[in-house]
Amino acid sequence: MTTLLTVLTPGFADWETALLNAGARDYYRLETRFATPGGEPVTSAGGLKVLPDMAVEEIDIGAVDAVLVNGGRIWSSPDAPDLSALLNTAHAAGKTVGGICDGVMALARAGLLDTTRHTANGPESLPSTGYGGAAHYVGTPRAVLDRRIVTAPGTAPVSFMSAVFDSLGLRTGDLDFYLGLYAAEHQAA
Repeated sequence: MTTLLTVLTPGFADWETALLNAGARDYYRLETRFATPGGEPVTSAGGLKVLPDMAVEEIDIGAVDAVLVNGGRIWSSPDAPDLSALLNTAHAAGKTVGGICDGVMALARAGLLDTTRHTANGPESLPSTGYGGAAHYVGTPRAVLDRRIVTAPGTAPVSFMSAVFDSLGLRTGDLDFYLGLYAAEHQAA
């Protein structure tokens, strides 16, 4: 069974991977799992309390198909966990690796964006990570998928969901309908 693993941290942005995980679990019947640093419960920016399935340190890359980093303020702080080994191992194993909003910073710190087309909240959000991929930055309000690496600004949870499903080979007419449904409010009246 296809398994998506989302990394959550204290103060994570509730909305950024909610649609992705709900669609994956309810519509596609995929396995959704959640990990936090140390396996500790976390509270989202909106006050949602989450008891994770596992600690980040316990993740078995062989048991997942995608590792996704949910955004939150911690990624731009000195308390940000270092996910470099996990993300590089996942990418080397051919897994989908994704980050949305400030979660993209974890991918930048891991060096995954140095040679990969990507986006983020803005190019100014990445240099403090040791990032060397400015030449590959794409200024777009939508998610970018390149070589199974998915990045998105925090305002793009719908296209992030789409790009993750695309990377897993799950794009269908049904997905296009689902995406249109959630994007309908953004169409000109």
